[in-house]
Amino acid sequence: MTPLELVQIALYLGLLVVCTPLLGGYMARVFKGERTWSTPVLRRVESAIYRLAGVHPDEEQSWKQYALAMMLFNVAGFVLLFVLQLTQRALPLNPAVLPNVEPFLAFNTATSFVTNTNWQAYGGETTMSYLTQLIGLNVQNFVSAATGVAVVIAMTRGLARRQASALGNFWVDLVRCVLYVFLPLCLVFALVLVSQGVVQNFNGYAQATTLTGDTQLLPQGPAASQIAIKQLGTNGGGFFNVNSAHPFENPTPLTNFLEMLSILLIPAALTHTYGVMVSSKRQGWVIFAAMMALFLAGLALMLASEYGVPGTMEGKETRFGIANSILWGAATTSASNGSVNAMHSSFSPLAGGVALLNIMLGEVIFGGVGAGLYGMLIFVVLTVFIAGLMVGRTPEYLGKKIESWEIKMAILAVLLPSACILLFSAVASVTEAGLSSRANAGPHGLSEILYAFASGAGNNGSAFAGLNANTPFYNVLLGIAMWIGRFGVILPALAIAGSMGRKKVAPPSSGTFPTGGGLFVALLMAVILIVGALTFFPALSLGPIVEQLLMSSGRVF
Repeated sequence: MTPLELVQIALYLGLLVVCTPLLGGYMARVFKGERTWSTPVLRRVESAIYRLAGVHPDEEQSWKQYALAMMLFNVAGFVLLFVLQLTQRALPLNPAVLPNVEPFLAFNTATSFVTNTNWQAYGGETTMSYLTQLIGLNVQNFVSAATGVAVVIAMTRGLARRQASALGNFWVDLVRCVLYVFLPLCLVFALVLVSQGVVQNFNGYAQATTLTGDTQLLPQGPAASQIAIKQLGTNGGGFFNVNSAHPFENPTPLTNFLEMLSILLIPAALTHTYGVMVSSKRQGWVIFAAMMALFLAGLALMLASEYGVPGTMEGKETRFGIANSILWGAATTSASNGSVNAMHSSFSPLAGGVALLNIMLGEVIFGGVGAGLYGMLIFVVLTVFIAGLMVGRTPEYLGKKIESWEIKMAILAVLLPSACILLFSAVASVTEAGLSSRANAGPHGLSEILYAFASGAGNNGSAFAGLNANTPFYNVLLGIAMWIGRFGVILPALAIAGSMGRKKVAPPSSGTFPTGGGLFVALLMAVILIVGALTFFPALSLGPIVEQLLMSSGRVF
């Protein structure tokens, strides 16, 4: 690794740390309803949206009402996107005259974008019309990401409030997230991308002649606007088939760096938002420290593994090199973003295994916008419970007792996605429908299957590559995994928030385990790793771990 690459990684991490309190503080003011620099411009727009939608912003909801509103909104989004794909041939803004999307693929894609997974079993430029990209996929990029943020804000209120039965209003949180957070950031980011050469137009596809005299069809379209929210919203779905390895999506080293930074920007900042809203910034920094430590450990292991094997440029984008490919791979699998600028299947087995483990740990190493933090808070609940058992006292967090209901919900949220990954991978590994899609046999083939279901249930969306997932078997099974992986965590998280919000706050005592220091950071990380190791180590041993050992003896797959 060159000194310049080390400097770039250090700059990346430094900017992330600096931006966390700045953006996090702004978001805290937004969701607390306080005045911000954008209030004079956007408050009237916000009020108009409430009037048109019939929303009463002062009416708060219980956790069940909040969950019902959230589910109805997402189901409606799924239906609209599903129908849009099935009818796109007859709709405008389809200059390439692309046909209607096949039903199984339409189900998978609609599920994928509604759940913030953005798994793509299709090539964007050969499957989706401009209209489908714009009012279908791009709209879901905004609102699915805002759903995750709304849920973690509701959970934060439940932990912070005293004897309260309400968690806020889902519609207000959704609107404020889109209006005050995503739209301003995406507008600026899209303009920067366009200035660097990212395409943003409604032109028909252009025919070009190559240096060898052959003809090539160059796709066009409104790409920059979708790329901005795909990164900032940890969506990850590419406008073009090869995602951010495509020069129309990621044309320069500057766009590469900014797109990488935007992956972790909002998930990291939300930890500070959390700290402000629970009136203890230290609690936010504790969670940030745990996330950053896990991220750095995975990144270091991936870099060491990748630079330690020959042929490391296979599957990498030659414009950006190895370090940028690995940094992007670590960030996108830590943040449930799913975008790629290199093919993860071409990583060394150990580097690919770390990327897979990042997803399997529950996407809590920063994670998706909102989703990473509420996933981490579920692990915080488990850690506090374990710490309470260790000291022989009733476990407490932020002065509230952790009891059996919270633990049951936390365990449910951890087990549901894990069961999807392992059970569905097992089914795919012993059926012809699952095995016939592999590009490789042996442990690498198993890694392809494991990665697909981990990506689906973890709402990540990246692919290991090599696996043909555009079959009825994978479209349906992965779609089911996405639904369970998304709402099988959200609903328990809201249930925990509702229960915690109704509790009294007790003053700390000599037996209270402190959650604001380095000891808790270490314990939190240990719980996350132990749960991940116990759940997935056997499967990982049969995939990337054994492949790494066999590669050392000269055997590849």
